[in-house]
Amino acid sequence: PSQDPGPTPDRRRPRRPPPAVPVLDRVATCGRRPGSAPPGRRHTALRGKGRGDLQTILVVEDDRQIAEIQRDYLQRAGFEVVTVGSGEAALAIACSRPLALILLDLRLPGLGGIDVARAIRRDSAVPIIMVTAGVEEDDRLRGLEAGADDYITKPFSPRELVARVRAVLRRSALPADRDVLRAGDVTLDVARLTATRDGQPMDLTSTEFHLLAALARHQGRVFTRGQLLDAIRGDTLDAFDRAIDAHVKNLRRKIERDPRRPAIILTVYGMGYKCAES
Repeated sequence: PSQDPGPTPDRRRPRRPPPAVPVLDRVATCGRRPGSAPPGRRHTALRGKGRGDLQTILVVEDDRQIAEIQRDYLQRAGFEVVTVGSGEAALAIACSRPLALILLDLRLPGLGGIDVARAIRRDSAVPIIMVTAGVEEDDRLRGLEAGADDYITKPFSPRELVARVRAVLRRSALPADRDVLRAGDVTLDVARLTATRDGQPMDLTSTEFHLLAALARHQGRVFTRGQLLDAIRGDTLDAFDRAIDAHVKNLRRKIERDPRRPAIILTVYGMGYKCAES
C-alpha cells in the first residue's frame, strides 16, 4: 500500500516586510498624505501652546543632568517642557504635537543635531535654538546654516537660556510697524508674518523673514552685519558677524531666482548688505 506523503510543503516565498522609512524622511510625511504638498508654515510661536495655554518647548539633550536643569528653569519661567535624549525621539515629538520652540543639542548620539534641524526645516518653521559645546565659529555656523534661529554655547547660565528663549519667541511672534513690504518680486505681510511670490507662499523661518523685512523696509540702504544682527536679535544678545552671512545664504537659496547671481539681497563688499530698490 502507498504511504501518506504528509502535508505538502509551502513553496510560496515568504512575505517581505514593508521597507522602513528613513528617519530623516519621517518628518516630511508627518501629518499629510504621501505625495501631497507640505502644509503652509506659520511663523507665530502661539501655535505651540500646550496644556492650559502654556507654550511648549522641546528640549533635546542626551545629558540627563543638563536636560533637567533646562527643564526646571523653563518650567519656572512659565513654559511647558518636553525632554528627549535623541534625535530620533525629537523628530517623533515634532511630528506629533505643536511646539513653540526647540532647544536642540548639536552633538547627539546617533542622529545628530544638524540632521535633526534639517529634517524639521523641511516642513516646519518652529524656532530652533542650537546648543553647542564648543566655542568655534564653525560649530555655530553649521547650526545656523541648517536652519537654527539662534545658538547658545555651553556652559551657559540658566537665566541666559531663559532670556534667549524669550527673545526668540518675541521675534517669532511680533509684527513690525509696516504691514506690507516688497523685496523684488517677494511680498512680505508683516502682520501675518507670511511671504509670497506670485500669490504662492514661500517657506521662510522667522529669522529669515525678519532679516528680509529689515532690508526691505529701507531699500537701497546699506546695512552692516552688526546693524542687521541688532535689527533681528536685539542689542542684549551676543552674536558674531558671520551669523548674518549664514542667514543670508539660506535666504538667497529661497528667494533668489539664481542664488549665485542675487538680484534682491545685494552684497556691498567691505560693508554689508542691502535690498535692491524695486
